[in-house]
Amino acid sequence: MNSRQPILAAVLASCLLVAAWGSAADAPPTPGPRDRCAICGMFVAKHPSWVATIVYVDGSARHFDGPKDLFRFRARDDAETDRETGIWVTDYYTTRPLKARDAVFVRGSDVLGPMGAELVPLASPELAESFRADHGGDPPLTFDDIDADLLEALE
Repeated sequence: MNSRQPILAAVLASCLLVAAWGSAADAPPTPGPRDRCAICGMFVAKHPSWVATIVYVDGSARHFDGPKDLFRFRARDDAETDRETGIWVTDYYTTRPLKARDAVFVRGSDVLGPMGAELVPLASPELAESFRADHGGDPPLTFDDIDADLLEALE
């Protein structure tokens, strides 16, 4: 056995750990069949096109059946927003995870989520305008535009 092999093995293992850590930060955990929305209790995995997720510093996650409930949860006094390390929504067109702070949202369209009227997440303002041409809705909103009054108006 070469004296460099243990060192190379340790370097390779370290690289794999760094790669795994980086990829975990690039996407949220996928909800399992028993994961429920932290607001309404609906089974989240049954609606993969609408999943929204908050990931916390300890690696735990809360899943939601859509962006509307995610924002409702964050608006609660006990939401622990200071512990969040990632907030994810599902892009309407690609159905892939999208960082919520990078998304734009359309409300008031003819597209309904699992719980009715929903904030439809899109990857760019241009896609939001294309979506609005097909489905109607209000001008696009950013993450920071969404507040309790807006959420109440969705009902």
